[in-house]
Amino acid sequence: MTANQVKQKVLFICTHNAARSQMAEGMLNIILGEFYSAQSAGSNPTHVSPYAVKVMAEIGIDISGHRSKGVDEFKNASFDYVVTVCDHAKESCPFFPAAKIQIHRDFENPSVLTGTEEEILAGYRRIRDQIRQWITSQFQPT
Repeated sequence: MTANQVKQKVLFICTHNAARSQMAEGMLNIILGEFYSAQSAGSNPTHVSPYAVKVMAEIGIDISGHRSKGVDEFKNASFDYVVTVCDHAKESCPFFPAAKIQIHRDFENPSVLTGTEEEILAGYRRIRDQIRQWITSQFQPT
């Protein structure tokens, strides 16, 4: 990136802004933060999942300071990309007319995972890795 280039702005949206969109925000900011500036929000925000915080820390990305935000916080912002990462958010989120590109990619909802703590963490890791693979193939330095 040259000195006069501006980072492209990305908003990731899922229902609760608890895991998928939080992980995507953290990954894009760390992996391609030189080129992109990511935020995340939810159509019905709750709290950041401690499982998401834990599995992201395992790969060296700290999202422990993140908070769940509603999409209304961003209604007057412009983004280069608005990305819904779950089908429910795609159906229920407002249209962002200032977004240059809208993308949808559904990822499994980790909040419905059941089992032992290790089984739940294994599911979060699988979803985290799917999001990472998608981000690195979808978003390229410009």
